[in-house]
Amino acid sequence: MTATDVRTAPEKSPRASDAARPVRWWSGRVSFRVHRRTALVSGGALLLAALLLLVSLCVGSYPVPVPEVARALFYGTGDRLAVHFVNQERLPQALLAILAGCALGMSGAIFQSVSRNALASPDVIGFNSGAATGAILVIVTFGGAAASVAAGAIVGGLVTALLVSVLASRGGLHGIRLVLIGLGVTAMLGSVNSYLLTRSSLNDAQNAHIWLVGTLNGRGWSSVQIMAVALVILLPAVLLFGRRLRMMELGDDLATGLGVRVNRSRLALTVLGIGLCGVAVASAGPIPFIALAAPQIAVMVSRSPGVSLVSAGAVGAALLSAAHLASSQFFSALVWVDRQIGWIRVVEESQRNNLLPVGVTTAVLGGVYLGWVLFKRRGTGSA
Repeated sequence: MTATDVRTAPEKSPRASDAARPVRWWSGRVSFRVHRRTALVSGGALLLAALLLLVSLCVGSYPVPVPEVARALFYGTGDRLAVHFVNQERLPQALLAILAGCALGMSGAIFQSVSRNALASPDVIGFNSGAATGAILVIVTFGGAAASVAAGAIVGGLVTALLVSVLASRGGLHGIRLVLIGLGVTAMLGSVNSYLLTRSSLNDAQNAHIWLVGTLNGRGWSSVQIMAVALVILLPAVLLFGRRLRMMELGDDLATGLGVRVNRSRLALTVLGIGLCGVAVASAGPIPFIALAAPQIAVMVSRSPGVSLVSAGAVGAALLSAAHLASSQFFSALVWVDRQIGWIRVVEESQRNNLLPVGVTTAVLGGVYLGWVLFKRRGTGSA
């Protein structure tokens, strides 16, 4: 068989369980196609995230049984410590892990699909670093209110994206050039962030340094509200452009022939992706690995022909929830409870900040994941 025969040989038809099926609502006025395995992966990832949330509400320095958790959640009654830990400490952090993981997973899927490069995630090409720079400017200048930090992160991410796009667009936007320029911009922004920390007060520098690692420790309902409002605003637009994203994966010429305005769609998707990662960075810091690996894991498990924004968001939520649960179990002895007085005593406020940040856990997972990918692709020349 010649090389031409190999290239033109028909592919095996997909199994019925893996084929995309049409779904129609409102007498056919709204229709879309659902890849069955992708839907199962998305549902399974969301179920796993929900189970991890329940576990995170029960375990910790003060274990709370499931009946006490239910009583504290739905009625606000029961043991005083259980109500405090469940409603004020653990629930907002667990919800923020799900929301931020979903935003990072979708953001990574957008950038990887637009650039057609699996390494083009926000934490690799500098967008997270730009968002972190904007947030640090707000922290060291205005004191770091939650809404101000979110706005600063989004503006910083947009400015960085504009800079990277301009530098990488000469002669056409290519994935490799985008990644290399993004890595250079990330290095420069790291120096800027270090300089800002040296010019700030000791308290602001400590808060900003802990936030730079990526952490959910100490996050309250204000961060959850900002994240939830941002997703309510951004998700409809992201899902609306998701269909165009799948068409653009076929190539600009074919997408244009199908009626997609490629340049406008690419610009809109880039802005939406920056908004998602900017709000996630503002709420939890520049958490690595999630945006990089969640889309690839979703594609690998679902065996779908392209990146699915829904499955990438669901897998991102599950990954960050698992990392948060693992992080919360380390150094938990720093916070101890005196049951006789019925309230919480914290050894020192600085020790509270020494709880293992979730960014450390995701960085370790990211290193293991990349090592596994390189090992799997050894000898293929595709790594």
